[in-house]
Amino acid sequence: MVDFEAFVKYSKPGPRYTSYPTALEFSDEFSYDEYIKRLKECDKPLSLYFHLPFCRSACYFCGCNVIYTSKSDKMSRYLDYLERELEILASIVDTNRAVIQMHFGGGTPTFYSASELDRIIKAIKKHFKNFANDAEISCEIDPRFINEDQLEVLKKHGFNRVSFGVQDFDEKVQKEIHRIQPFSITQNAVNLARKYGMLSVNTDLIYGLPYQSLESFKRTLELGVNLNPDRFAIFNYAHVPWIKKSMRKFDEATLPSPKTKLEILKYTMEFLTSNGYKMIGMDHYAKPSDELFGALKNGTLHRNFQGYTTKGGAQLIGIGLTSIGEGGDYYAQNYKDMSGYEAAIDAGKLPNFKGIMLNEEDKLRKFVIMELMANFALDIGSVESKFKIDFFNHFKDELDELGELKQFMSIDSQKIEINQTGMLLIRNIAMCFDEYMAKFKGVNNSFSKTV
Repeated sequence: MVDFEAFVKYSKPGPRYTSYPTALEFSDEFSYDEYIKRLKECDKPLSLYFHLPFCRSACYFCGCNVIYTSKSDKMSRYLDYLERELEILASIVDTNRAVIQMHFGGGTPTFYSASELDRIIKAIKKHFKNFANDAEISCEIDPRFINEDQLEVLKKHGFNRVSFGVQDFDEKVQKEIHRIQPFSITQNAVNLARKYGMLSVNTDLIYGLPYQSLESFKRTLELGVNLNPDRFAIFNYAHVPWIKKSMRKFDEATLPSPKTKLEILKYTMEFLTSNGYKMIGMDHYAKPSDELFGALKNGTLHRNFQGYTTKGGAQLIGIGLTSIGEGGDYYAQNYKDMSGYEAAIDAGKLPNFKGIMLNEEDKLRKFVIMELMANFALDIGSVESKFKIDFFNHFKDELDELGELKQFMSIDSQKIEINQTGMLLIRNIAMCFDEYMAKFKGVNNSFSKTV
């Protein structure tokens, strides 16, 4: 039984840990030569992330790096540069390595037409020909911008997973967040995905948006379950108006209180569980037949910038504006502004402009944090063997810092296991092992709230 009163008590700003160290630690001290060296030397399978940043208009809740436009020439120009980036990348990376994962994110990837999507994918496969038979190939989709021709192209090129952005079905909420999306539009998009044989359909919802109430979100969940997706991703709205100006449009008095958010979260867990879904990680739910659930059961679930995945151990290469890549000992991010991105490619270079090299302590803490975030458990013996440390001596201060959070886990000489309440507080628990958090104490405008 989840102790929700305790859950509210520990609400505080904190990272979501799609990386460790977090992106706030990235800097231009990470050299281009270091990045190229690691691209050349790595022999791991490949995971490719493509950022297609364009949207027609702003959704005010969105924290993504997007460009709002209706100009087709601007979007076409970006494809020209994306193809040139691929040419440069292919001259550096061993493209014979197996691609086990590819993801189109945005922006709105399907803001591009069917012919343009076909162009993008052909350009990718011109260089990366060795896609694994079981590769996970996925695309984020705004149901307002998808048609049969586009899905036909995705299917033809092996896409097998789609994620539909919904957020909320309530008309008042949709109007306030500047995203009018009737249920029928989403239903038609899901039906198309099924028609074209997508193996996995995910639906994104957000709680904590303006004018949401428990009653309104109950209706959203009911409609969502009627769509019968394989997975739900149900995120806590990250209100960061100091970063995203569009969020300043919200009257903060219309945001649901922590108590209401707690009620929504509690009901969501109970409702989805009673409708055949199992909780995965801190914000995902999946049918027992879904491979995410299997990975959680056998302890092989991983977490990266795309969220939870079963494809661990790959070298993630970020391609396109603002994309982030990840190797065993580094993170690398491309330029966030179009002028810097284009200038780098015009100079014959990859558009990397910052990142971080991980030292041995970073690698250790990354392993600990990501295991806790993904699998809600940590095999202490494997940590000690892998990193040649005495866990309880090395993390004496961190274990002390857990304090009352220890009631949400069991700790013995061999293992840490997080209980059901602790799963909802996993960001708080992970923060105790984060060496960089000390400098953010007393600072409220670096991260979103954990509740």
